[in-house]
Amino acid sequence: MELAGEEDDFAAREAESAATGVDIVAPGLATARGVDFDRARTLAYTRRMVELVGHCDPDIESARSLVEAANIDREGTVAVRARDVRRLTGVSTSDAEMSIGSALVERGFGVDLDDPDHELRVYFSEGKCLVGWTAVESIRDYGDRKPTDRPFFQPGSMAPLDARAFVNIAGAKPGARILDPMCGTGGVLLEAGLAGADVVGVDAQEKMAYGAQENVDHYVGSGNVVRGDATSLPFCDDSIDGVVFDAPYGRQSKIARHTLEDLVRGALSEVRRVSGQCVMVADRSWVDVAEDVGWDVEQVFERRVHRSLVRYVHLLNE
Repeated sequence: MELAGEEDDFAAREAESAATGVDIVAPGLATARGVDFDRARTLAYTRRMVELVGHCDPDIESARSLVEAANIDREGTVAVRARDVRRLTGVSTSDAEMSIGSALVERGFGVDLDDPDHELRVYFSEGKCLVGWTAVESIRDYGDRKPTDRPFFQPGSMAPLDARAFVNIAGAKPGARILDPMCGTGGVLLEAGLAGADVVGVDAQEKMAYGAQENVDHYVGSGNVVRGDATSLPFCDDSIDGVVFDAPYGRQSKIARHTLEDLVRGALSEVRRVSGQCVMVADRSWVDVAEDVGWDVEQVFERRVHRSLVRYVHLLNE
């Protein structure tokens, strides 16, 4: 697995929504079993998955020797794509592609750099080189949904890449029902819907609920957004498969009739009533409150957005 971004632990956790046995083996690289290729295409922080041929020391000679000795049951044309992951090894990727490509030519393959039948990926990272055939690539269309380009926009909207990762962790897939009880402009709902889930959103402000519905209609085509209170959700017990929400930021915040702590506590309690798993994003740790209302805190990721903001991503389960 070729991981994206700089936070491998977070990328690996998202990848677990599409595979089993995910194991980080070197910076930017992981191995896995039991891959659901349809779900893998929806991953935000995994660029592609390859069928592993083998691993070796991170140098060109070792990678070529691996390819020369490998059992390759394929025919047709090939292209070799090499990468020095995060520029950790200093390996010349162009030299690697030439050397390994010539080894494949010697084994009877033709080379087609534009439209090959098979693509061999060679990843050089710290202490290890992984070689494998491209199996699936994730769909990298997040730039098409930049918050400023949506029909309805308000400052502070979550980036589509992050929203996709959060909904994947929460279980977004065809047939699943995903809720955002503080949906704002609807960014979480867009990514969950485009991953195949049925989406429902709630927001306390009529303007936000209306605008989020407009965005959902534009990008997803189905899904419902209503005006409501996250501390008193209009849903039956256990009627939601997964929840994602971005809690308001600011230690002095007041939202409608709630203080910030009352809002978060009430929302976490209500979310636990309607669903067994939740991803809550906030500007601080809410672990004590989450545990107090009955959640099991699986993990908290601290993800730096810029110098003055760290997002705390809480993974909560019953």
